[in-house]
Amino acid sequence: MSNANPNFQLMAKPSGSVCNIDCTYCFYLEKSKLYPNRKNQWRMNDEVLDQYIRTNIEQQPTDVIDFIWQGGEPTLLGLEFYKKAVALQQKYAGKKRINNSFQTNALNLDDDWCQFFKQHNFLLGVSIDGDQSCNDQYRLTRSAKSTFDRLIASIERLNKYRVDFNTLTVVNNYNVKKPIEIYEFLKSIGSYYMQFIPVVERQAQQTTTEGLSLISPEFTGNAEVTDWSVNAAEYGHFLNTLFDHWQKNDIGKVFVMNFEQTMSQSLGFPSSCVTSETCGANLIVEANGDIYSCDHFVYPENKIGNLMVDSIPHMLGSENHQRFSSLKKEKISQDCLTCKFKPLCHGGCPKHRFLIDSKGLPRKNYFCDAYKIHLSHSLGKMKGILKEIHGN
Repeated sequence: MSNANPNFQLMAKPSGSVCNIDCTYCFYLEKSKLYPNRKNQWRMNDEVLDQYIRTNIEQQPTDVIDFIWQGGEPTLLGLEFYKKAVALQQKYAGKKRINNSFQTNALNLDDDWCQFFKQHNFLLGVSIDGDQSCNDQYRLTRSAKSTFDRLIASIERLNKYRVDFNTLTVVNNYNVKKPIEIYEFLKSIGSYYMQFIPVVERQAQQTTTEGLSLISPEFTGNAEVTDWSVNAAEYGHFLNTLFDHWQKNDIGKVFVMNFEQTMSQSLGFPSSCVTSETCGANLIVEANGDIYSCDHFVYPENKIGNLMVDSIPHMLGSENHQRFSSLKKEKISQDCLTCKFKPLCHGGCPKHRFLIDSKGLPRKNYFCDAYKIHLSHSLGKMKGILKEIHGN
């Protein structure tokens, strides 16, 4: 077991998979099946909250500590929960600086929430898939009603209180056809920091013993992708259309994380986990303190410990986590090794590696064609932008 204490992120899901809407493409809603005894006790309790705050501050090897709140829907815990969280951060921080990020569907954001976020400098990520036709395609209530009007009202409150927020847009089979319309709509509601995440899931022919219907990322057999998954080539062209529009109109005014990360990575800076060489630095804390190696690998075999029992260095050094961390590099497709774009994608997220490569192995990333289409079109232009900025 390694005794190293590398940097890590500890993303909390204090509501577990519990959410107040029923997005068709959400891979996390069904994770409730992994905790059948939780029922009405789905909230992160005060003891686990205290341990999460203290552990993240004390065991991080840096002086800047990031707290990432996600779900499910994290606002379901109520505002008092986060007031406790901030008080605990202040209690344990010492001389360390605290950052809070909060990913939400925004439906519950009233004036009190917005004032709190502004007071404590929370950075919000708001999930929105475009205008009403795009957003209502898959982001509906449990009774199949629109969430759009409430969402827009909440965004208006965020703007009213000048709360910093970015938008996270899931690119699916429907909205992939509307890149410029989505981009301009997001600008119109005050989003100048955007992220676009492509969605693909595989449907199981039968549910697992735990009751899960979406295929585990580690499944190597045949399975159909869901109807709402985005076509890889279409996603590549979506990015290119978006990039050209952004380059022509908004460089320096609007920040698209997909492009910013590629340009940053081309200069040798660290990348996001999706395009990094190895995995394992982005841990998940479930409501009861269970720790998993990755948000997309919340399955029993990827549980590496519990916050109430194990230290983070111990879990990071565990055989189970070390195995997980090394698999991305070890099981990369041979085709990737000779690809000129490998330094910018490293084979992509292991969750998406299920297509058959030239060696007959299920290691080709579903989005490989998207990456090639996008980078072939945009990388040279990105380098030109960087040359103008840096003057060399």
